[in-house]
Amino acid sequence: MVENKEDPTAKALDTLKPYVTQLSFGSVMGFCSGYALKKVGKAAAVVVGCGFIGLQTCVSFGYLKIDWARISEDAQKKLDKTGDGKLDMEDAKIYWQKLKILLTENLPSSSGFSLGFLLGVKSG
Repeated sequence: MVENKEDPTAKALDTLKPYVTQLSFGSVMGFCSGYALKKVGKAAAVVVGCGFIGLQTCVSFGYLKIDWARISEDAQKKLDKTGDGKLDMEDAKIYWQKLKILLTENLPSSSGFSLGFLLGVKSG
């Protein structure tokens, strides 16, 4: 004889329903964007690192002379958005806001984007 019991899977899904409905298109797109950005960042780090190794090898053999202090100063001036002469968390916040505005423009549900993005970066 078969008893009429409630399906445990359905019960579990009903318990999760409030959390699943909070998953939005924005959070999924945020996760994918963060994951992709981390992968692209790793590839860029490999390219920059290999370039640096190549340049430093040429410097050590006497083929080139590079003013790294000047390059560092110029790069810092370009990247310093607060104008305080240093790269810090305040500059990072400005870059984050610009990136977030860029990636959430006309996105129907951008409320979960930031959390999804951070989870994507962590997972990537």
